Amino acid sequence: MDEPLRDEDRKAFTALLGEWTTEASHPMLPDTVVAGVSIFAWLEGEQFLVNRAHNHHELFPDSVSVIGNTEGLHMHYFDSRGVHRVYDMSFERGVWRIWRDHPGFSQRFTGTFEDGGHTIAGQWQLNEDGSTWNDDLAITYRR
Repeated sequence: MDEPLRDEDRKAFTALLGEWTTEASHPMLPDTVVAGVSIFAWLEGEQFLVNRAHNHHELFPDSVSVIGNTEGLHMHYFDSRGVHRVYDMSFERGVWRIWRDHPGFSQRFTGTFEDGGHTIAGQWQLNEDGSTWNDDLAITYRR
């Protein structure tokens, strides 16, 4: 049987619950800010958190993620392009981290809770050569 969600992770997940408006930018579209919405809700039983994200731009995919303890804290990500990935995750001292090590396409995210938990300032980075991290998607969550 899988391990239940740890109390400290449940508390961190609670900070994400609810509807957030998002603003995202990407180096591919340097002068564009894409509005969206991201909704975090418990799956029945409160062992997994489900995130549904919608973006108001055809080049930014919509996604569903399931977050929980699946042999460690992980985020299982699926998007409208047919992409699916599994990321490691952590929450420590107001910082939400997500990462995936994959040869030729490693990713990491750092989201910092601000404004009493009403804002998350986030930055994704991408590593395609095994050594250099470049800024990728920047996203701000607000509620």
